[in-house]
Amino acid sequence: MEINTIVNAEIELLTAVKNADVLALEKFLHDDLLFNLPDGQTITKEIDLDSYRSGKMEIEVLEASDQIISVIGDTAVVGVTVLLRGKYDDKPLDGIFRYGRVWKQFDENVRVIAGSCVQLK
Repeated sequence: MEINTIVNAEIELLTAVKNADVLALEKFLHDDLLFNLPDGQTITKEIDLDSYRSGKMEIEVLEASDQIISVIGDTAVVGVTVLLRGKYDDKPLDGIFRYGRVWKQFDENVRVIAGSCVQLK
């Protein structure tokens, strides 16, 4: 796996998140994904996708910075800081978050198999 593959996948993933593009998110998230939220809840791919399908998640601003990528064989680990502004379930979402994502190569595609997020500010 090449680092540019993950750089591009991260850009496409964040664009899909900002635009609530469920079809693109389905492509990037592995069916067995587990993701830990800042409140300690662990969600699955379907729970995540449902938040976009239902309109619960609305992102107005998404700016990524401080990205670090480590490629290990067919797997990549990404750390990235993201400024998020919007709404979740009609409650304001405004903060700086640090995401960790694990990408894995499957045939011609890379998919997120795990991740977590903590709020910094």
